[in-house]
Amino acid sequence: MTDSVGTTQWLAARRKLLEAEKEFQRARDKLSATRRALPKRALAEDYVFAGEGGSVALSQLFGNHSQLIVYHFMFHPEWDEGCKSCSFWADSFDGMIPHLAARDVAFGVISHAPLAKLLAYRERMGWHFPWLSTAGNAFNFDFNVSFTTEQLESGNAVYNYKEGPVNGREKPGASVFQKDGDTIYHTYSTYARGLDNLNPVYQLLDLTPRGRDESDLSFPQEWVKRHDEYA
Repeated sequence: MTDSVGTTQWLAARRKLLEAEKEFQRARDKLSATRRALPKRALAEDYVFAGEGGSVALSQLFGNHSQLIVYHFMFHPEWDEGCKSCSFWADSFDGMIPHLAARDVAFGVISHAPLAKLLAYRERMGWHFPWLSTAGNAFNFDFNVSFTTEQLESGNAVYNYKEGPVNGREKPGASVFQKDGDTIYHTYSTYARGLDNLNPVYQLLDLTPRGRDESDLSFPQEWVKRHDEYA
């Protein structure tokens, strides 16, 4: 436990930290502008997924919006449950969808597992966000979040923009798309630690004295459970 200090000392330390926080925020704003300036790549395929109402094309996920964010949720076809870490992220999705829509952004979740498994797990978790199955198309493989046995055995899978060995058949990510007329552009994707900013629980934990408190665990998210599994 850190020794207590008086108000004057605490305020001095807090003001010093505030200057560092402001510098970080300015750097973050600059990075966000650089991200928005990335070149776009036109997609050659309008992927078709399995949705609650039948087949749904990627272009249809935009609805009336010109921008779309997709979360790549880890759920292999052979699994009976979705990834607990992705579930940790997904707990915040429902509430943000109306706010994204107000800024011309649609949102959806796409996984490799069959639709029936996705919808059953969504019901268990009490979520309502749009969740679609790749239904056997190449979307997950093209966006480097699902991997073939050959890729895993050869050690030449690509994840987070690097080629090499990958531990696991599924990985998480988020991708951003923009639609202009009939053309869909891929503008951005992020993976691994790049997803941290999408998790509000982590952002709040980072404000606390003990932070994420994960340094003594065998891996950072060892403590995470699905929200219906905490005692």
